[in-house]
Amino acid sequence: MINYHYEKDAFSTFQEGIRREWALTNGIGGYAGSSLIGAHNRTHQGYLIASLHPPIERYLVFSKINESLSVFAAESTGSSDEKFHPITDTLKKGSVPAVSAVYNLETSQHKKNGETCYTQGQEYLVSFSYDGSVHYTYQAGDITMKKHICLKHGANVCAIAYEIENNGPDASLTLVPLFNFREHSASSRPEDFHFRTSLIDNSLCLIPESHPDTAILFQTSEGIFSDHTPMFDIDMQLQTEVDLETDGLDCHYCPHEVTVFLPAKSHKQISVLCSVIAADETFTDITADTAFDILKEREKYTKSLYETAGIHDDFADRLVLAADQFLCDRASTGYKTVLAGLPWFTDWGRDTMIAFTGLTLCTGRRKDAEEILLTFSKYIRHGIVPNMFPDDNAAPLYNTADASLWYFYAVWQYLQYYPDTAANAFVQENIYPHLKEIISAYKNGTDFSIYMEEDGLIHAGSGLDQITWMDVRVGDWVATPRHGKPVEINALWYNALKVMEELARRYEGDDVLVTGGSATSSSSEVSVTGVSATGLGSHVSVTGVSATGLGSHVMTSHNYAALAELVKASFCRKFWWEEKGCLYDVVDGDEPDDHLRPNQIYAVSLPFTMLSKEQEAKIVAFVKKYLYIGCGLRSLTSDHADYHGIYCGSLPKRDAAYHQGTAWGFLLGGFLSAYAKVHDHSLECTKELLSLLGPVRHHLTDNGCIGSISEIFDGDAPHNPRGCYAQAWSVGETLRAYMQDVLPYM
Repeated sequence: MINYHYEKDAFSTFQEGIRREWALTNGIGGYAGSSLIGAHNRTHQGYLIASLHPPIERYLVFSKINESLSVFAAESTGSSDEKFHPITDTLKKGSVPAVSAVYNLETSQHKKNGETCYTQGQEYLVSFSYDGSVHYTYQAGDITMKKHICLKHGANVCAIAYEIENNGPDASLTLVPLFNFREHSASSRPEDFHFRTSLIDNSLCLIPESHPDTAILFQTSEGIFSDHTPMFDIDMQLQTEVDLETDGLDCHYCPHEVTVFLPAKSHKQISVLCSVIAADETFTDITADTAFDILKEREKYTKSLYETAGIHDDFADRLVLAADQFLCDRASTGYKTVLAGLPWFTDWGRDTMIAFTGLTLCTGRRKDAEEILLTFSKYIRHGIVPNMFPDDNAAPLYNTADASLWYFYAVWQYLQYYPDTAANAFVQENIYPHLKEIISAYKNGTDFSIYMEEDGLIHAGSGLDQITWMDVRVGDWVATPRHGKPVEINALWYNALKVMEELARRYEGDDVLVTGGSATSSSSEVSVTGVSATGLGSHVSVTGVSATGLGSHVMTSHNYAALAELVKASFCRKFWWEEKGCLYDVVDGDEPDDHLRPNQIYAVSLPFTMLSKEQEAKIVAFVKKYLYIGCGLRSLTSDHADYHGIYCGSLPKRDAAYHQGTAWGFLLGGFLSAYAKVHDHSLECTKELLSLLGPVRHHLTDNGCIGSISEIFDGDAPHNPRGCYAQAWSVGETLRAYMQDVLPYM
């Protein structure tokens, strides 16, 4: 199994320790996360962020547990039976025996009296490891404590398993659990906490007044719950939020501390569980084995991921583990979906379809792949696949011109991986009708000014629309409108038409060609005639049929082929920028577009493409020289006046940089595939691809989320990771390109 292991040199200082983060997921939209040393540095961190309506409505319910170890002054005398030990009796009475040493394992950052203060429990941290679960090892005097954290798959349950070896005198472990009930992007103040609490034996129940049907259940296998006034952990300072120019302050609630006696020369296992349950749900006590059993279940689940993928390659297996974090259930459909990124994104149509191949097909998850295609098919409206599902369970948003076209790509990839009868039957029955609906909508016009023009190319967007992946809009300001005919939209449009040409032949067995407005039997080759220099305003025909005229007839395989040829001719004529040796990013827009962007790479990397080999080679060379930065591609060349090389600061500052120079991890996949294509997958090419992937290998273990790939990176060196610390399409596209274009040629 993959294991990321770190020792003291990785967290020699507090700041060094918080720059690496970890994340766990539970398969229903919930997650957990913190830094390598256990100090939170962002609002989206905690031991349990529960999804109340999978995979959305995510609430932080359990922030963390702070631990401290107390070593008593002298070994107490009395019975060796822990139940009758004098210190146990003293603790039950609420008294504290004399101690010789206290080790505070808490690691945190707080704002006190205007100053930043650090509690540096990492001084006792010996090692940290991540293998799908999280493992901390502490050494405090004669006591070794191992703390394992995992999430139960398919449930809002966090399990913490403690292994404690006390080689010294009698001691005790104090647990300080911190609770909350806030939306995971928010922050709290003391006045925000309104719980009804009850304590029965070792089970603490908290019911938030805002959600009276929901309960937070905290349980320990042993320990004495304190009887004192509830406390607040006030002004926890989250450094990442401070860097984003907010106050970065948060607050958590502690109704009880828990003290566990650690006899001299003893070994002990302790289980702690925090769950989200229905307020009227019955529950049973847990045992010392409960958390360890959940830990074993998680280990078994993780092993199954590698077995299902069946790859047996270190780099690929690392990405297989990362890929699983984004796949989860969607309650509204009963099927699987994809979370676009951790920690804040929900399921996005575009991101899902781009990540689809890597996350599901490359990992052997056929059933999940089919369910994802079904999930999004259920929400297609006016030929548009949803752009995203909001986190508050509101209706989907549809402002996207490319999600529907990427859907064709995902379906085609599915059929390449599973070319059997069952897969074709699945597509023909469940998916193919939606594909026809999409083509019809794009040809005849649909929402957001998406329509096919006389030259066969797709126009998209107007006004305040933001309908490509470069989608920043703040009020009346659209940072990168790209209205007109974007290059990747039309590369995808051609690809979709070629997919439909094959599927129509496969599923409808047609041999009918529409000519002159009538259907006749024909096996003639497709030709393109009558195309003017502009392609607009003049009669454009494909074997005698105008592009717009095609929309009035049922499309056949021949029709798709004919329209694809028209698109190809128009695309090659309009998008090629001879002076630069690359493609324009947008043509026929409101004004000339001189931005040199990475979107053109898809005109090379998609399954069906339109350019000459010479043109494709020039595009790849251009992208490598001006846009490749190691873990992704810049969204704009650095010599443009609109270029922003650093993504940081307040939200307006970040929005201005988001698609104007910031590098994106998902684009690396298309680039690697395009590079392999133009170099004919030669041995030298494969060696170069491995070299190009070097920064990603390093990123998996270094700055960012351990074992995953960030959403974005600064366009300027040293290309620090930014945005979501784990992004579905960054992982999916890297894995896809590696599996399709590198590993088979090694």
